[in-house]
Amino acid sequence: MLVQQYGQHVFQTAYSVLKNAKDAEDAAQEVFLQVYKSLPDYRSQGFKTWITRIAVHKAIDAKRRLNRRLEDPMAEGELIEHLPSAEEDVLGQLLRREKKKLLETKLGLLPAQHKEILIQFYIQEKSYDQIAKEQDIAVKTVESRLYRARSWIRTHWKEEEWNE
Repeated sequence: MLVQQYGQHVFQTAYSVLKNAKDAEDAAQEVFLQVYKSLPDYRSQGFKTWITRIAVHKAIDAKRRLNRRLEDPMAEGELIEHLPSAEEDVLGQLLRREKKKLLETKLGLLPAQHKEILIQFYIQEKSYDQIAKEQDIAVKTVESRLYRARSWIRTHWKEEEWNE
């Protein structure tokens, strides 16, 4: 009944953010799953506004996931092109290993709460909802922890350490 009544509105809301019908359909499905899960928490305050807000957030999350995939040079089967060739020089391999060690060292310096949330969001590519559910915290808490972790990194890590 909800899908019949609000399906077109949710789709149009998602489409306005994603600009792609298939992605908007996928986001709309996620919206209705989230609505079903969150109905016990609904506070009887403007249902259409509530469902629209969920649709916007799901669409934005989907757009972020899509953008990360587009920015990832190893996505879309390009992994083979980026594997080191037999002719690759030893210096290149050493530099990569050093950068990896530096990253591991830097991650080790992060406060535990920041490290965990950053790994879940950026490396494991989990959504705010997934992280909140796994850690049994509110989605707003996930957002604020990510914000604080990013702020911590901006103040403690220097960009020139990563650009060589």
